[in-house]
Amino acid sequence: MVRICDLLCGFSVKSEIYFSFCLQQQKKIFSLFTTEQALAHPDLQKIIELHKGHIFVISEVLYKDLSTLGTTIPCLAIIDLPSNIQTIDFSKDTLILENVQDPGNVGTLLRSAAAANVKQVICTKGVAALWSPRVLRAGMGAQFSLVCFENADLRLLLSEFQIPVYVTSSHRPESLYTQDLTKASVWILGNEGQGASEYALSHAKAVTIPQPGGQESLNVAIAGSICLFEMVRQRQ
Repeated sequence: MVRICDLLCGFSVKSEIYFSFCLQQQKKIFSLFTTEQALAHPDLQKIIELHKGHIFVISEVLYKDLSTLGTTIPCLAIIDLPSNIQTIDFSKDTLILENVQDPGNVGTLLRSAAAANVKQVICTKGVAALWSPRVLRAGMGAQFSLVCFENADLRLLLSEFQIPVYVTSSHRPESLYTQDLTKASVWILGNEGQGASEYALSHAKAVTIPQPGGQESLNVAIAGSICLFEMVRQRQ
């Protein structure tokens, strides 16, 4: 049995867009929680029209205790966390997060991956939990459109890929912009402070993003997004 406290994770549905997305993806939403004052909000009215299940009206005080957000439309949802029964596809575009710990960075990278049509994401141990409230907020619900694997071991995976594997490093001479990214690729992004591991650097092609302004490095979420969308640009 799944406990409610595991599911009531503070994911606030800011508008009907996110709610309808869940319905389109056939993600079951068990219940909604809102407040009496919020019932008249136009966005919440649209959500209520889409939802066919239970709606619980709770006090403002209780809502503030439950929610992890500040200013927002009072709307919490109990959802099933997706259970992934698929296996890793070693021939398709893949984003690998290696010990990326900041929830904001992880969520942003998930959102960029979804936007770039990179549907497979693999996370090693040490990566922020993909379904935690902060990662959900930063990802804007991108998790629902991705096939995600957590607690993976790079040593057991990298040799299995049948496509080019790249890893970002600010200390390597090969430029991102000289790579042929027109075919399926794997991208490894490492820890915010220490970067990618020695194992990743020695078992993947290390590339750098030119920085003519002279900064030492880029934020991992920005660097990853640049790489993913350079891939998109080349495939246009």
